[in-house]
Amino acid sequence: MEARLNLMGSPAAATFVKHLASAGKVVSDSGLPTLTQELVKIRASQINGCGFCTDMHTKEATAAGETPTRLNLIAAWREAKVFTEAERAALELAEQGTRIADAAGGVTDEAWENAAKHYDEQQLGGLVFLISLINAFNRANVIVQQPAGDYRVGQFG
Repeated sequence: MEARLNLMGSPAAATFVKHLASAGKVVSDSGLPTLTQELVKIRASQINGCGFCTDMHTKEATAAGETPTRLNLIAAWREAKVFTEAERAALELAEQGTRIADAAGGVTDEAWENAAKHYDEQQLGGLVFLISLINAFNRANVIVQQPAGDYRVGQFG
C-alpha cells in the first residue's frame, strides 16, 4: 500500500507537517502527563480510523511505560477499571472534541467541568490543543491513506 501523497516529499506538505509537529511543543510543555497525552492521541486516532497514528502512538505509549492491558482497553475505557479519573476525564473530552459533528452543542459543559477538576488551566490548554492537533494529523493521514505498521519509536524526533 502506498500513500496517495508523500507528506514528507511534497515541499508544501512537508512544511505544513513540520509546523503542526512544532505546535506539539506547546502540549509537551503544558504539564499534561505523557501517558495521558498518548491515551488521548490513541483514542482520537481510533475514532478517526487513522491507522498510522494509532500505530505510532501505541508504540510511543509502550516505550513510555504504558501497559498492554491499558492499551488494549482504550477503546472500551468507560467499562475499564484501569484508568484514573483524570485519564477518564481526558478521554471523554477527547471523544467529544473529536466527534463535534455528532453532538449539536459540541463539547458538553459536564465534560469540560470534569476535566477542569483534574487539570489546571495550563494542562487544560494542552489537552485542548492536543485534541485539535491529533485530529489534524488524523485527517491528513486518512485523506492520503497513510499506511500503518512500520512506525519506529522516535522516528520523527
